Parts: sequence; C-alpha cells; structure tokens
Amino acid sequence: MSYARTASAAREALGQAARTAAAHPLRSGLGALAMAVGVATVAIVITALQGLAGFARATTARTFGADTFVLARIASPGSIGRRELEEKLQRNPVIRRSDLGFLERWAGDRVLYAPSAQRTGEVTAGGRKFENAAITGTAAALADIRDLGLERGRFLSRGDEARAATVAVIGKDVADALFPGLDPLGRAIRVGGRLFEVVGVQSRLGTAAGASQDRYVFLPLPAYERIFGAPEALEVFARARDTARTTEAEDRTRATMRARRRLPPGVPDTFDILSPTAARGFVANLTERVSAAAFPLSAMALLASIVVVTNTTLVSVTQRTREIGVRRALGATRRQIVREVVLESTLVALAGGTAGLLAVLLLASAVQAAAAVPLALTGTTALWSFGSAALAGVLAGLYPARRASRVDIIAAVRAE
Repeated sequence: MSYARTASAAREALGQAARTAAAHPLRSGLGALAMAVGVATVAIVITALQGLAGFARATTARTFGADTFVLARIASPGSIGRRELEEKLQRNPVIRRSDLGFLERWAGDRVLYAPSAQRTGEVTAGGRKFENAAITGTAAALADIRDLGLERGRFLSRGDEARAATVAVIGKDVADALFPGLDPLGRAIRVGGRLFEVVGVQSRLGTAAGASQDRYVFLPLPAYERIFGAPEALEVFARARDTARTTEAEDRTRATMRARRRLPPGVPDTFDILSPTAARGFVANLTERVSAAAFPLSAMALLASIVVVTNTTLVSVTQRTREIGVRRALGATRRQIVREVVLESTLVALAGGTAGLLAVLLLASAVQAAAAVPLALTGTTALWSFGSAALAGVLAGLYPARRASRVDIIAAVRAE
C-alpha cells in the first residue's frame, strides 16, 4: 500500500511538473535551449576526442604500423634536441643492405623486415608532372607490415623485387595529378628518366605529423637502386611474425644488431629503434593535451546552462507564488512542492538534452560523410550526455524548490 501511494504521488508530481512546463512554452523553451547548448558541447567534445584518437590511430597504423617498429640510424630526429642529434650522427653508422642481410639471416625466422629508401623527386606522365613526390624503394614485405590502404590494384610482389621490375604503386595525390578522371592502372609514369607501369593505387590517407601520405610512389628497391644508385642509408620497417610477440621481436632485432656491430655490454646502441609504444604514446599525449583544454570549456557551458535553467525555474516559482500558497493551505506538503519544482527543471533539462544530442548526431553524421573522419556519437557518449542533462536539471531545481517550499502560506494566498 505504501509503495502504491508513493508511486501515485510521484505520478501526480510528474504530471503537475509537465503541465507547468507546458503552460509556459517560452520560458521552458529558453531553459531547454540553454541546456541543449550545454549538453551538445559536452557530446561534441567527447565525440571529437574519440574521433581524433581514432583518426590518429588509423593514420599511425598506415604511416607506421599498429605493431610495427622501425630500425634506423636515427628513428625520430624531430623529437630530440640538437645536441643529441649531433651525438647520434657521430656515433650511429648508417643502416646498409649488409645489415639487413645479417638481420634476415639471424632473426628473420621471428621477425619480418622491409627495407625502405626514400628521396623527393619529380614524377611525370605525358605532359603532366607531380613535383615533390616521395619516391620510395622498398620490398613486397612492407604490405605485410603496414596498412598501405590500397584502393585499386596490388602492391609490389617478391617477383617484382627479384627481376627489378619497372612497376609502381602511387598515392592518391599523384594519381589525381597525373591521371585526372582516368584509371591509372596499367598506365605509365616516368621516374628518374625511366618508365614504370602503375600496378596499384592507394586510397586517400590524409596527413600524419603534418606530412601528406598521398604523395608516395613505391618502387621495388632494386629498380630504385638502378635509377638512383645504392642508397646511402636504409630505414627498416619490422614486425613480429607472431604479432603477440612484438616486444620479443624488438629485443631480438636489438640483440642481433648489437652482435652485428660487436657492441660489448654497457655500450649504448649505435642505432635507433622506434617502437609502436612510442607511436601510441604520441597519440595518447595529443589526446590528453586536447582534453586538457576541451573539458573545462564543456564544463563551463554546462554550468552556464544550469544557471539559465535555475533562473527560469525561479521565475516559474515567483509567478506561481499564490498557487503554491493555496496548495500548501489545502494540505500539500513541502516535500511535494520540492518534488514538483525539481521535476519541472529536470523535464526542461532532459528536453534540451535530447535536442542537443539530436543536433550532435546530425552534425557528426554530416562531418563523417563529408570529411571521411571516424566521427560518430556512440551510445556511451549519448548516455553520459543525457545523464549530465538529468543531473544538471536536478541541480538547477534545488534552490528554486527550496524557495518554493518555504513560502509564507498566508502572504502567498493574499498575493495577486
């Protein structure tokens, strides 16, 4: 019986709150609009951060490889100081083909290696040209190590390597510049004075660390060497054949290179290894920095929404002073009045929160469709945002509810 009375009282309070909010659409609409802005800001911040992290992870996987590590003379020159860079240039010999052969002989059973040599140059086709292309000589194994995002055709094969075939895989910018409106597959491009058949085209990858990933031209390393000569230094992409043993593969590569260079214990490495942990750390650091500025802004927007809803509820309470006094005189308890006022502000906040989430859903869908960015309002984000709206509505109604429950009954009844 007690439960039934409580449920009945709750339904009555909810109905009264809904009728009060509906009776003043302008006032309720202003409160809902403010809450919509606050909730939309929270949802946009969370969705944008998730999209940024997802985009960074996808870009890193294509640029670097999700479980890939890189062996080089200096793996990340842009992330170290000038003095340290100079010390490494003096201490670290370049990585050569003989080093790669040693690695493949003694560690190739556990680790997959793909050498890479790169230079900037001009690529032409007919009367068109593309300047500053990233001409890269590499091995077929690179496709097994990194996500190269092939849209059409194929990547280089081991047969292409063996016969130094004049074939190429090109990035989207190169394809659009040299073959506008045409299918590049099977067509010829000229690199370093030699003709190469296009056998693969990458999808649009965008940029990573400020550098375009769509200007690449991949050639078999032997064909690259016939044009430009033996590269002064190689960069070696590597991945464990068993991806669950990435750390073991790094350790095996490091030990093999130290043996190759006869480094005794205690002597620093004369090479660099850039691990996937470092790449993921960059993504996490980027997300943390954006979050540090974004979350206070969203909290301020939500706080401003609470203030607006509080003010509109106070106006409602002031305008209903006589009504509240009459109801108190007829036996309504303070708890009932508090419940109704809090429910009114909560309903307004939830209506605004729903509108804000719908706006974010439409915006995220439009941005994802237009920019191909992994931006989507997840169920968890919607739940958190909706919960924030409900909590904000309760907080916004507490002070007006307290004011309403403490009105002087006689003065309120006499009020006009």
